[in-house]
Amino acid sequence: MSHARLRVLLADDHEELLAGVSDFLSREFEIVGAAGDGASLVDLADKLRPDVIVTDLRMPRLSGIDAGRTILGAGFCKAVVVLTVFADAKLATVALQAGILGYVFKLNAGQDLIPAISRALKGEIFISSAIASKMDGFPAELNAGSLDAQT
Repeated sequence: MSHARLRVLLADDHEELLAGVSDFLSREFEIVGAAGDGASLVDLADKLRPDVIVTDLRMPRLSGIDAGRTILGAGFCKAVVVLTVFADAKLATVALQAGILGYVFKLNAGQDLIPAISRALKGEIFISSAIASKMDGFPAELNAGSLDAQT
């Protein structure tokens, strides 16, 4: 399946990481823009209407979770995937409760990010195995057959 026409908007407050993720994803997707903070991400999502957003969790002005909740609530994109250094089951649960479908650990980005985007665009949840293995107390309403942790 070719992803060339799928449009991705990126957000991270670290420019070098943002550039690296952009280079990596541009092989599969059209990168339509990048934001350095959550508030700018919401504005760009409104203007650009991407298919999917890949966002850092902790950013200035607005977190990736809060930006994602706002963007999804307004219908600015189909799906949001978080890319984070925090292998934290509680944060992953909060992200999922906000409607975010992907939670990818940055150390696993090379193997997990493209599958997470693909799954999110199908309305399926993707959690990096480093985080999913810590989610024993995962809320049943979010785990009703939709969580298929990747290894």
